[in-house]
Amino acid sequence: MTTVAQAGASTAPAAGRRVTPTGRLILPADADRADWLTARRQGLGSSDMAAVLGISRYGNALSVYHDKTGGLPLESDDSEPALWGRIDEEGIAREWARRNRSVVWRVGLVANVDRPWQMCTLDRRVLECPLAIERERCAVEIKCRDKMKAGQFRKGVADDVLAQVLWQADVCGFDHIHVAVRLGGNDYRQFVVRVADHADLIADLRATGARAWQQIIDRRPPVLDADADPDVLLDLYDRLHPERAGVVDITRDIDTQDAVADYLDAHNDYVAAEKRKKAAKARILAGLGAAEAATVLDRVHVSLDERSKQWTDTARLAERWPEAYADCVEDRTYRQISIPRTVREEHNA
Repeated sequence: MTTVAQAGASTAPAAGRRVTPTGRLILPADADRADWLTARRQGLGSSDMAAVLGISRYGNALSVYHDKTGGLPLESDDSEPALWGRIDEEGIAREWARRNRSVVWRVGLVANVDRPWQMCTLDRRVLECPLAIERERCAVEIKCRDKMKAGQFRKGVADDVLAQVLWQADVCGFDHIHVAVRLGGNDYRQFVVRVADHADLIADLRATGARAWQQIIDRRPPVLDADADPDVLLDLYDRLHPERAGVVDITRDIDTQDAVADYLDAHNDYVAAEKRKKAAKARILAGLGAAEAATVLDRVHVSLDERSKQWTDTARLAERWPEAYADCVEDRTYRQISIPRTVREEHNA
């Protein structure tokens, strides 16, 4: 059984050529990563759509907007999960092909012929579909996920993966997409997502993508729902403004003033909650006396469990091993929200 993982130069299609029923090649799979990152800003890819829908772990509609309009630097994700995902992709693709007695081929960045803003980068094009369905064309999507995400793949693929592969199918004109997932390093699963089973969802994806792309063209930032992931937003604003300077007048910006008030309320709630928590702990310790656990109806109700963590005495390290201290300890700057005492007192009055 032959697996075509990296086609030779003589068989690789040229940019601009139609490589799927409805998709043309923008960049080949071996294109420079910086060129790929630049080219994909000319449309919405499958991972972009998961973010636009608010089901991505790494972004949202606003981050996609700022990426496509050039507000964010070209990303080169060198995180550990991304690094190992790229390293392991080839092995998982080969294993999928071996188990399914199939042939797969790297293609590259593809754009829909009629809707060139609709793009995707196929992990692998399937040249010999194991389903042996006459005239049907397909691809395989490769995923590496933490074992804690296994529950998302119990009855099918996770929601973000479903959105991605349906987008790929719509871009390329495929009838179905295979998905090969490795969970936690040694739990392999595979699925098939059929276009015919998700016609309404594909229509919604295309309509949502068209609206998002029009906002990008018109330079109209999307308005996010109130339940947007704050961690994603905080990361976005840090990347948008890595260097800050100057002062902005928010006298007429009621929303930002309300956000300051909400921040103070949350801080006060946190302080009060911590105080209640400590008071409750003191009462628990009083009830335990010299014991380390307490029961209710012969069942453990509360206990004091020993924990350990590593701790470094940096002062002693600097005194006794100054070279090691200089090599291992560094100051890292960060920004913390600071609200003047007068503002806090006015708010709490």
